[in-house]
Amino acid sequence: MGLLMFCLNYILAYRAQIYITSALSAIAFSSMLWMNIINSRIFFGVRVGLRNYIGAGLGIVGIIVLFGPQVSEVSLSDGVFYGSTLAVAGALMASFGNMASQAAQKIKLPVVQSNAWSMLYGGLLTGVMALVRGQAFTFDASAGYVLSLAYLTVFGSVIAFGAYLTLLGRIGAHRAGYATVMFPVVALILSMLFEELALDMTVLAGFLLVLGGNLLVLTVGRRT
Repeated sequence: MGLLMFCLNYILAYRAQIYITSALSAIAFSSMLWMNIINSRIFFGVRVGLRNYIGAGLGIVGIIVLFGPQVSEVSLSDGVFYGSTLAVAGALMASFGNMASQAAQKIKLPVVQSNAWSMLYGGLLTGVMALVRGQAFTFDASAGYVLSLAYLTVFGSVIAFGAYLTLLGRIGAHRAGYATVMFPVVALILSMLFEELALDMTVLAGFLLVLGGNLLVLTVGRRT
């Protein structure tokens, strides 16, 4: 979990955004939903119904509709292809991390403790990779940086991953993976509230597609 979810996943995702926009990155990362369905079948023999596939498809189409205007302005250069490949690879590492978490919960390892150790190992491995690459370790002592770091540590990491991995253990990775489709939707809602993003037909259509897919995925019974 530490290597896959809290190390390689983040390194690949942040590296990808050197070459592609956050919109393309969000679309690429939403592919983790399909990866979780496939990996759950491979590693745990989980079968899903047609409604899960339709719901997953609607969710990803909704994300593409939401970010369509931004994506249409992107030129398909070698850099974009490389960045998209990195983003998809990061999603794959995260999906494998989901499988590791589900396996840990199946043998009754507690979520909080396994999450904490995984974050520690992930942080140490990321630090080693940074040292190998010759990266300098710096720290900005400004209030804005410290407060944002504290927010990401407590709410964006400890609480968020604790909640997500608990959900994963309860409903399975093949359904919990739908949360990745909701991430950019929540981001757009916050943009409308705080950044004056206009609610046009494109945004509304994307919301409806994602929420419709959510209902299909999360209202079906689990099949194994």
